[in-house]
Amino acid sequence: MSISSIGSQSASAIQMLVQMRAQLNDLQRQMSTGQKSDTYAGLGLGRGLAIGLQAQLSSVSAYSDTITNVGTRIGIMQTALNRVGDIANTTRSTILQANAAGTSAGTLQATARTSLDELVGLLNTQSGDRYLFSGRDTDKPALASMTDMLDGQGSRAGLKQIISERQQADLGTAGTGRLTVTAPTATSVSVGDEASPFGIKLSSASSTLSNATVTGPTGTPPSNMTVDFTGVPNEGDALTLRVTLPDGSTENITMTATTKSPPGNGQFTIGATAADTAANFQSSLNTTIGKFAQTSLTAASAVQASNEFFNADINHPPLRVDGPPFDSATGLVAGTAANSVIWYTGEAGSDPARGTATAQIDRSLSVDYGVRANEEGIRDIVKNVATLAAVNINSTSPNAADLSAALNNRLTASLSNSDGGQTVVDIQAELAGAQTSMTAAKARHQQTSATVGDYLQQISGVSNEEVAAQILALQTRMQASMQTTAMLFQTSLVNYLK
Repeated sequence: MSISSIGSQSASAIQMLVQMRAQLNDLQRQMSTGQKSDTYAGLGLGRGLAIGLQAQLSSVSAYSDTITNVGTRIGIMQTALNRVGDIANTTRSTILQANAAGTSAGTLQATARTSLDELVGLLNTQSGDRYLFSGRDTDKPALASMTDMLDGQGSRAGLKQIISERQQADLGTAGTGRLTVTAPTATSVSVGDEASPFGIKLSSASSTLSNATVTGPTGTPPSNMTVDFTGVPNEGDALTLRVTLPDGSTENITMTATTKSPPGNGQFTIGATAADTAANFQSSLNTTIGKFAQTSLTAASAVQASNEFFNADINHPPLRVDGPPFDSATGLVAGTAANSVIWYTGEAGSDPARGTATAQIDRSLSVDYGVRANEEGIRDIVKNVATLAAVNINSTSPNAADLSAALNNRLTASLSNSDGGQTVVDIQAELAGAQTSMTAAKARHQQTSATVGDYLQQISGVSNEEVAAQILALQTRMQASMQTTAMLFQTSLVNYLK
């Protein structure tokens, strides 16, 4: 009979205890982490699927983070645009109230300057280190400062100077909008305009004058009109000139026959003869045109200069009057970044503004949310508020009230978007579309995360109850094994022989 070595049995028992201890440590790790293994290799056949599911969860998490960041940016942009729209509405209401109450132009100008300063601040809004209204140039503010925009900077002309130069050019040396009133004969009066881009342009004429022949305007474009009195007209007879102003608007200059002497504005006194009437007509027409030039023309000139200033960007500086001298200038020249303030300093591409910022919010879905501050809907508000702030109206001038009304009427129409162009609301609607897409994507991601997370937990996770039962069973086995091992260590040959 052979007798096994007691020592070898003890070593085997000790090895088993070591293995059970390692198993206990692993079970305790599972209990604390909730995971079957701290490596993919420990998952067995499910490791490939677990890796794929974990990658999907990471991708969904990245999309969700993008949605959160972009959602914050769009939220800030929407808040800023809301206020931009409010400023436009408030400015329009203030102008209308000023027209009704006769508020001084100086008060309106000060209010507009404050509003413009706020607009600049809103459109230079940042989210983190990103300027939100600069298109792709997110590291640059969108607008020049309010002071630079209006008053210029060093040798660079601001809006005020550009408006002043344009007004001088449109008024001309005689201050009559470059219209010339002459008397070809003793009984005739002729009106002509200059062949330049400045001043008042004749468009058409209509007449109810009796004993008078009206010819023209003639030429291409029309540039000359003549009234030949063959006798004296009747009181109330009238001649109406339709003229085009620098901003493209059209207005009427009407001369009505009267027996009053002196006549009122837009009237001429009927003389005893055709020659006397022609002389009176020429004098009154000069006066009426002069007043018209100081009011409607001056307002239209300011609007056109503002159009040229705000239609410019870093790639296309504003057009400037080719002067000095400006009152006798005959053309426009392109300004430069060295002699003209560029109001919009962000990226100025020709592609759609929304495409200047794109965010991937799902594997096959992205949203566009870029905005440029020189978009029509925003630019028109800045332009009109800046024009109101820039035009200096001398309160002591007899034409101050009429000039203010002429300017206010033009700005009110523009702020009302009477031409049907883009508005701030249109921009907000497009951004709202991006927000809607992100909200829907975020809901999908949350659902996907929950589903994938549950599935991944089934593969790599453990049941705490099951692990606890395994630990308890293992501890019982270990206790029994240790007791047996202890007994083996106490066994000797003498005890065995007994």
